[in-house]
Amino acid sequence: MLSDKRILLIITGGIAAYKSLDLIRRLQERGAKVRAVLTNGGSQFITPLAVGALTGDTVFTELFDREAEHDVGHIRLSREADLVVVAPATANIMAKMAHGLADDLASCVLLANDKRVLVAPAMNSKMWSHPATQRNIVQLKADGINFIGPNAGEMAEKSEAGYGRMSEPLEIVAEIEALLSPKEQPLKGKRVVITAGPTLEAIDPVRYIANRSSGKQGYAIAEAAAAAGAQVTLVSGPVSLGDPRGVETIRVESASAMLAAVKSALPADVAVMAAAVADWRVAHDSDQKIKKDGSGLPPALNLIENPDILKTVGHLHEDRPKLVVGFAAETNDLIENARGKLERKGADMIVANDVSPENNVMGGDNNTVRLVTRDGVEDWPKMAKEDVAKQLVTKIAELS
Repeated sequence: MLSDKRILLIITGGIAAYKSLDLIRRLQERGAKVRAVLTNGGSQFITPLAVGALTGDTVFTELFDREAEHDVGHIRLSREADLVVVAPATANIMAKMAHGLADDLASCVLLANDKRVLVAPAMNSKMWSHPATQRNIVQLKADGINFIGPNAGEMAEKSEAGYGRMSEPLEIVAEIEALLSPKEQPLKGKRVVITAGPTLEAIDPVRYIANRSSGKQGYAIAEAAAAAGAQVTLVSGPVSLGDPRGVETIRVESASAMLAAVKSALPADVAVMAAAVADWRVAHDSDQKIKKDGSGLPPALNLIENPDILKTVGHLHEDRPKLVVGFAAETNDLIENARGKLERKGADMIVANDVSPENNVMGGDNNTVRLVTRDGVEDWPKMAKEDVAKQLVTKIAELS
């Protein structure tokens, strides 16, 4: 799939640089031609000799290299590439990119570049979550930079874990193939709003009411819609998933906050309400932890209904999306309940699934859904949630 594609790989100074050697080989297996820029930091972890042995080409390391710069090499390098990949991308190189700094070969190449750029961040989880890094990410995405990862897991320090691990070489290769392969974009020019995950409704500072949703299906739909060319806003309850690629992600906790975020994201062409919103919340959550009083009786909780986000969107007079898709997670009478929801909520389609424990849908990687519309019911076989998302986006494109 990458036959004769030219990849300029920039390797910066992180322990994940060792993965870049495998990345070079994986790209070559698929027919790509790889040239490499190795920063001074990167050369502390892998050598120019190792990189050059794999690429079969000169490894570029210095900005003021008389031989390489006789024809303005830092400009030529990017001009001769189909894609520039920064892997690993440290917090330092991302900061330089975001602020337009150019004090070494890698940063000069990136500033003089006129090709698409893919960065694969790799750093300590605290560095990744630092406000400065997060600000730089927002700027880079606004500048059109593509991201892959980072993944969650154990850090090089062993005693720390979290987001910051560089994506695996094959994951990066798949993203490179997606960026360089021509693809249909049936939702190009469309705005899509998607909700995902659970909501948390506070009882006190310690306890809350929630659902078991992992957010995997909603996140997969957001990523598939973005890949189909849509401008996607994802409103997510608390989940452990990273932001989908190419998607504006707004994180909230409560149903009220989720509704407010959805309204702010309108108008849109399509709304996909995949979140598992808690039906109830306590009328007045306590600002202190509720203690046992020794009576053996639980505290009385005055529950009230949460706002119905799907119904609110489905019955809008102004700014109602052309297509409103809801989800029905049921444990019994699946189709009957889905049809009732379709009518009550003013939706155009309900994605119904049986979430009985034996089906392992809530938190699992697979799903079996049935599409319920006013025209009938369409049964889909069991498949990975990513495949459900792609098929659903195809259906949405047909109807919107």
